[in-house]
Amino acid sequence: MTKEQIILSTSGKKLGEIALNESVFGVEPNLHVMHLALRRQLNNARQGSACTKTRSEVAGGGRKPWKQKGTGRARAGSIRSPLFAGGGVTFGPKPRDYSFSIPQKARKLALKSALSARSEKLVVVKDFSEITEPKTKIMVKALSSLKLEGKILIIADTKAAENKYLELAARNIPSVRLILPTNLNVKDILEADNVVITEAAVNEITERLIK
Repeated sequence: MTKEQIILSTSGKKLGEIALNESVFGVEPNLHVMHLALRRQLNNARQGSACTKTRSEVAGGGRKPWKQKGTGRARAGSIRSPLFAGGGVTFGPKPRDYSFSIPQKARKLALKSALSARSEKLVVVKDFSEITEPKTKIMVKALSSLKLEGKILIIADTKAAENKYLELAARNIPSVRLILPTNLNVKDILEADNVVITEAAVNEITERLIK
């Protein structure tokens, strides 16, 4: 099944309609799978490089700091004990891998769910050929013509000739995030207030997710 979506130009004019496949843009959002996909994305982005030294790794401490008895002080065998400043760290972090994976079918379902959850805020544009110069003010005018506010996610192939100046025109606008169709992810979709997607990107995403 499909549902019709208006195709706009970046100046806000209606150019026609596109049939959005409901198995991609109209599924019942699966919150659990979206949560898993978001966790996976955030975890896989973590460096996991935090590292502390245990008492065996800290330099020094080979000699007993004072004799065992007769000083009135607590007995000590090494100044590199966790009890001393400059000593080792007990149960501190060590480098680790936080990443985990989920099945490919679940990842596709998460993307479908996220796109469907944003279906009311989805704007399809023909392309960005009307942005003829790499100037921010032209991009701001285009977003104003499309009546978009808040955080805006733009999904488009910036390497295509018709979108030649899109990346340069949009990069200085803090509220705009630009990604390629191949880099579609749950986090960016859910964080956006509005999603702008080109006609070519719709076809590419549909072809990839419907398999």
